[in-house]
Amino acid sequence: MTGNIMSSWSTVFVTGGAGYIGSHCIVELLDAGYSVIAVDNFANSVNGERGEAPSLKRVERITGKTVTFYQCDLLDKPRLEKIFSEHKIDCVIHFAAMKAVGESMQVPLLYYKNNIVGTINLLEVMKTHGCYQLVFSSSCTVYGNPDVLPITEEHHTGNVTNVYGRTKYFIEEMLKDISAAEKNWNIICLRYFNPVGAHPSGLIGEDPTKAFTNLMPYMAQVAIGNRPNLTIFGGDYNTVDGTGVRDYIHVMDLASGHVAALNKLKKEHLRLKVYNLGLGTGLSVLQLIREFEEVCGESIPYTMGPRRVGDVDSLVCDAGRALTELEWQPKYRIKTMCEDFWRWQTMNPNGYRGNSNNSASSENGRTSVIINGSELMDTDWAQLWEPFVQGGL
Repeated sequence: MTGNIMSSWSTVFVTGGAGYIGSHCIVELLDAGYSVIAVDNFANSVNGERGEAPSLKRVERITGKTVTFYQCDLLDKPRLEKIFSEHKIDCVIHFAAMKAVGESMQVPLLYYKNNIVGTINLLEVMKTHGCYQLVFSSSCTVYGNPDVLPITEEHHTGNVTNVYGRTKYFIEEMLKDISAAEKNWNIICLRYFNPVGAHPSGLIGEDPTKAFTNLMPYMAQVAIGNRPNLTIFGGDYNTVDGTGVRDYIHVMDLASGHVAALNKLKKEHLRLKVYNLGLGTGLSVLQLIREFEEVCGESIPYTMGPRRVGDVDSLVCDAGRALTELEWQPKYRIKTMCEDFWRWQTMNPNGYRGNSNNSASSENGRTSVIINGSELMDTDWAQLWEPFVQGGL
């Protein structure tokens, strides 16, 4: 495959595009000049009227560009085949997956079928249509309970402690096998650590469709008064304060990592390469709560619950390979992650589903935000957020 062919890529197919990470990544893809075709089955994202994706309608407002969207389950191979037949797709970013660690231990067959069979369907359809460029959304859970910290990509994988992580591990092994057997494949696996935060506009963010399994939306719901308290799962880990330690990364830094991965695939035929995406800094649950309380100005009461099956003590990465080889540089620290998520939460107290007098629209690339009946035209989101930091809504 020649460099000229690679440089002509224009259309990216995004599975799970209406979800939290997928929608933020699509903002970066559109801003980088790609056309996007997105699919989602709404298992982890909010379904709007007539099968539309509210998150992607907001993405269109932010970017002033159009996203082609289909409601599609990857287990529906004929529909997937039809979409590929109707578009010239140059590369794929594969986010779609069931993703809750605790739930995966309760309904393992659902996770194995959805995540693994869905991926096989996607790979077979890609091959049929001559599309061999793939960025796969993997996870730090493939490392299991690590022997040493920080974790490099050379750390052994497979000793996974939960079903969700095993599905990611099995898919990675499958990608190793097909890339070894068929030289056309050009794949990057991105092992995420813990994505948090939201787009700085406050227009898109994490809106869980199931019982809260991620820490930051749970904290924000308590801080805004929608829930009475936070449950911390386990206070007896071998960490600084007994609560689990994780490497948190801003979702927009994660999104820019995917654009960097596409740029890498354009330049080189890698067959298969793996990269960690994280900050390389660990933060405990209690430390993150204190950071969030400082930003939102609210107390977050909590109770200690039992450990969740499948959780580990600490996960902190070494992202040096991504920094060097992908020329990727994360920009945001933990305070900004908290500020951006709190902005999303306060502007959208009920996520994409609630009625609110906060709204937004876009014209000629500039975003108009309505907050409590007042219109603001400003692309300087830090300035937009200042009154919330000082006194709240």
